[in-house]
Amino acid sequence: MTMRHRIDHRKLSRPTGSRLALMRNMVTSLFEYGRITTTLPKAKELRRVAERLVTIAKKAHAVEGDSQQEQAKRLHYKRQALRVLRKRDVMVKLFDEIAPRYADRPGGYTRIVKLARPRKGDAADMAVIELVEEAVKEKKKKRGKRSK
Repeated sequence: MTMRHRIDHRKLSRPTGSRLALMRNMVTSLFEYGRITTTLPKAKELRRVAERLVTIAKKAHAVEGDSQQEQAKRLHYKRQALRVLRKRDVMVKLFDEIAPRYADRPGGYTRIVKLARPRKGDAADMAVIELVEEAVKEKKKKRGKRSK
């Protein structure tokens, strides 16, 4: 097995155009439904695209004010997201519902759960990728040893 130095992404045995179309369709479905089932390598690659889009939406959500410059910034972020997303209503959901939900979260907006059974036809490892629901939990303080 060779090491993957300086390899940016998974090719998923597809030409570039097909791979990009696959990712655009999958990320649109992920934001539309909240969770999708796919193969493990596709889910890992999809996570990269989805996390970047949530970050773009968070940047737009963080822009304060109503001046022309702030409106232009928000429009710019929405256009960046629409370059990837297939449906305008999914973009609206991303910016109005999903981004405010993760406003205080520093990353990790998706979760990948491996499924126990492989796909029946070709035994591919399957996974569920979903948007994380719960808020960030604060770490508990460790208590010292109790004295008797």
